[in-house]
Amino acid sequence: MRRGFAAAALGLVALATSQAHAGSPTAGEWLQRMTESLASLNYDGLFTHTAGRQSETMRIVHRVEDGRSLERLVSLDGSGREIVRTPEEIHFYMPDRRVVLVEPRSDEGSLLKALPAPGPRLDELYRLEVSKGNRLLGREVRVLDVRPRDAYRYGYRLWLDEKTAMPLRSEVLNVEGKAVEAIHFTKLETLERIDPHELEPAVDATGFQWVRAGKRAEQRVVVSGWRPSKIPPGFRLVATRTQIVPGVPVPVQHLIFSDGFASVSVFIEPGMAKGPAPPESTSVGSANAFSTQVRGYVVTAVGEVPAATVRDIATSLAPVDEAVAPAAPAPDAKNR
Repeated sequence: MRRGFAAAALGLVALATSQAHAGSPTAGEWLQRMTESLASLNYDGLFTHTAGRQSETMRIVHRVEDGRSLERLVSLDGSGREIVRTPEEIHFYMPDRRVVLVEPRSDEGSLLKALPAPGPRLDELYRLEVSKGNRLLGREVRVLDVRPRDAYRYGYRLWLDEKTAMPLRSEVLNVEGKAVEAIHFTKLETLERIDPHELEPAVDATGFQWVRAGKRAEQRVVVSGWRPSKIPPGFRLVATRTQIVPGVPVPVQHLIFSDGFASVSVFIEPGMAKGPAPPESTSVGSANAFSTQVRGYVVTAVGEVPAATVRDIATSLAPVDEAVAPAAPAPDAKNR
């Protein structure tokens, strides 16, 4: 009799456990919730952005109006730089250079850096895991790990508020699992309403130079005159346009490569008259750049991807008459 009761009790426990697991959101669902919250909620927050040895305190204000998001990102550490995103454009206010750079808006995401977003090829390129985490800002959190399947992409660790799925902390991880960039909120409020005046820039741009990038219609893929001979697996050319860059006297060609998750911008401009320069690599936090010269042109690849990725994309580009059929590169992959 007791054995039968014990077996029945164990069966009920197992059933309840399986139902609890079945009803728990998956890692992919947590990522989708985070993306939707960043785009659809009204919020005002303060966070510290750390990249390498550099650290900056910033304020972000996000407001939804008629289904479209408006956003303002402000540096609080003295530079006075601001980014204001309207439904159609993004305005970069740079008072130290007396320049406002205007670019067309291309998505409904967030201005928060170093945050992944779901895409159609996510499972092919990354592995996702979710676990219970320690409290942050007095809130229960879930820790979401986004691990790349090769060495051409960064990994991410996200601490999500259980109630809103807003990211209270995020880290960009290199191949060794070390954080190369991080965002840590010290204050974050989700609000019913945000005053429209909170989205207005504090910078007085009177007398500033306004530099407007290519129009949205120019972002479609067209024959650009340059093509890659090989690129890291998963990446493809998704857009080209001619763009004005502050400090460059002539328009430059801008190519964008993406794996549906991470992206790399390539800028092509006429080379210096003094002759070719050696290839150059630079790195700030999770952002890497690689510059080289090809047939009298300077080719610079920039992206929040590992250094090998920007290097391989930049060195693979050639004028169309020199480009060859794409070949799969040796990935030097390292699963994590």
